[in-house]
Amino acid sequence: MGSLRSNLNPLLVACAVVLCVSGGAFAADEKLDQMYEKLRSAPAPEAARVGKEIMQRLSNSGSPAMNLLLKRGRAAMEAGDSALAIQLLGALTDHAPDFAEGWHALAVAYARQGQMGPAMDDLAHSLALDPRNFAAIYSLAALLEEMGQPDLAAEAYARLGAIHPYFDDAPLALERLKAEGIGSEL
Repeated sequence: MGSLRSNLNPLLVACAVVLCVSGGAFAADEKLDQMYEKLRSAPAPEAARVGKEIMQRLSNSGSPAMNLLLKRGRAAMEAGDSALAIQLLGALTDHAPDFAEGWHALAVAYARQGQMGPAMDDLAHSLALDPRNFAAIYSLAALLEEMGQPDLAAEAYARLGAIHPYFDDAPLALERLKAEGIGSEL
């Protein structure tokens, strides 16, 4: 699969990922549904708190061993060791293929190594499993911008805003793109 992943056309994968953001199957979780509903209408300070709670919930695979792989993979990224992060997070996705946040973290590690094809492929997996993961949508938007796809990036930022209106600098990024005449039809 490695050779296939390295040959992916990132633009085709990006289009597929943007489509995944609008749909996809994910496990029903009533508590999480309530948290997302609260997030949509919360004022900025409360939205930040609710967003953190959602990310904590999304970062729990249900397995202590898989949670440890995620934690160590993220620590390796923070330490600047993307190669180790890819090994750890690759093991995580191999053993927990239905854990969306594992795929998102692996995508970030690949992106940090400049491997956009694998990064976009893993974002597609993540968003197919959980299309509401606002951190993964943000990663998608940032990668699309970096790859010179501002229209697709604007669409992703707009979808992110519908889920978490105050996430990171996404509102500013969307406004910047609109000021450049990109995504104005959104």
